[in-house]
Amino acid sequence: MKAFISEEFYSFFKKLAANNHKEWFDEHRSIYEKEVKIPFENLCELLLNKCAVNNKAYTELRPKDVIFRINKDIRFSKDKTPYKLNRSALISPNGRKEMGTTGFYFELGPGENAFYSGVYMPEKPALAKIRNAIANNISEFNSIIKAKQFVSTFGEIQGEKNKRIDAELRSAGEIQPLIYNTQFYVKHEIPKEICVSEKLPEYLLELESVAKKLNDFLASAME
Repeated sequence: MKAFISEEFYSFFKKLAANNHKEWFDEHRSIYEKEVKIPFENLCELLLNKCAVNNKAYTELRPKDVIFRINKDIRFSKDKTPYKLNRSALISPNGRKEMGTTGFYFELGPGENAFYSGVYMPEKPALAKIRNAIANNISEFNSIIKAKQFVSTFGEIQGEKNKRIDAELRSAGEIQPLIYNTQFYVKHEIPKEICVSEKLPEYLLELESVAKKLNDFLASAME
């Protein structure tokens, strides 16, 4: 299998960083299409097809449903450069428009190549369900996040926290402080040599398989 992502992919973004304006981008749009846009779409299409084998919800998704736009939202930002310096996608049953479900997100670019999985922005009712599920199943939850492969791959669960939680959860929160989290996600930095090799798709899917028990726990909690 040929690698989806090339050194030219990274070279484009390095040049864009020094020329981040519409005129330059328009002049180099054909390079963007050939070296960045199409290869990344093909990668995402393969990932969706692989995920569809075990989850039919993915069969309805196309690359455009999971890939984030390269254009930045600069309305409220001091940085008015119009383009992101990476490509990113959220591979989940509901695509990029639903940030409160399980799945995996990844981004590739000169600044960072990273994989994320878990739940990033659960709605308030879903967050309450997750907290209650952890409080009622601390041993099961701990066995997932303390598993040897999980720890060696991701370290620990990350995310913002509340300083206070409902009174009935505080005793459980003393045992498992992650109950205070408002986000429950893991991160893994992808080596550059993997990104430009044919191993990238399976590498991403293997990372997701390591995160599967956590995602299953979170998804079950939110049902």
